[in-house]
Amino acid sequence: MQPAPRIELNNGVLMDQIGFGTYKVPEDSAAGLCLTAFDTGYRHVDTAALYGNETGVGEAVNTFTDSGSAARGDIFVTSKVWNTDQGYDSTLQAFDDSLARLGLDYLDLYLIHWPCPRRGLFIETYRALESLYASGRVRAIGVSNFQPAHLEQLMDATGIVPAVNQIELHPWLAQQELRELHEQLGIRTVAWSPLGRGAVLADPVIGQIAGELGRTPAQVILRWHLDQGNVVIPKASSPERIAGNLDLFSFELRDAHRQAINGLDRGQRSGSHPDEVN
Repeated sequence: MQPAPRIELNNGVLMDQIGFGTYKVPEDSAAGLCLTAFDTGYRHVDTAALYGNETGVGEAVNTFTDSGSAARGDIFVTSKVWNTDQGYDSTLQAFDDSLARLGLDYLDLYLIHWPCPRRGLFIETYRALESLYASGRVRAIGVSNFQPAHLEQLMDATGIVPAVNQIELHPWLAQQELRELHEQLGIRTVAWSPLGRGAVLADPVIGQIAGELGRTPAQVILRWHLDQGNVVIPKASSPERIAGNLDLFSFELRDAHRQAINGLDRGQRSGSHPDEVN
């Protein structure tokens, strides 16, 4: 199976465009599922302190690299600081705790999980990320669920442009304004819930395109993301779906397909609005 292409972040670090998402993956399943993903060809895994599975994810990374199947530098690992740990000193401690649970010497990407605007701590939290980046303990830093106003406030107060903003993004929530701002600032868009938590799979337009191409609805949606330049981190719990989510390069969407999918945007979220998470 063709591996995912690596795209360049704004500091020159390379990141696989397809990652394995672990949201709601139980700790006791995380190592096995991640190892299946690595064996399939994934080299990018996304976790977070909130998910409660960093130990399993780290076990998979270490098992896979210790076996000689890949070098640590070939595996891209993302984690995130949770809302209750925001603040300069508490973020540094949260990073240490995540790294210890993962059993790794460094992270490839560390994110602020939510801006929590009413708490007013994301700027000092990001300054802690800048300190971690300067120390070399993380190769790139960024944010998650930041809206344009949050990004503008962050850019006015800090010195490093986030490498990524990880946001809910799928055909029913295209986030055009936010993606255009990312493009202007040099921020990579990472799509969480790229399938709309499964709801978009049943959209009849997606189903028609999947039928025409002989592909699954998930493959059609994920290929649409790649064509838009998005990074995707779909979750799957079976070897077949894990493999199917990576098998996106043996077919192409036609312009008419992309236009039809673009027309599905209805501003419909499957998760919370960032202004409401505090």
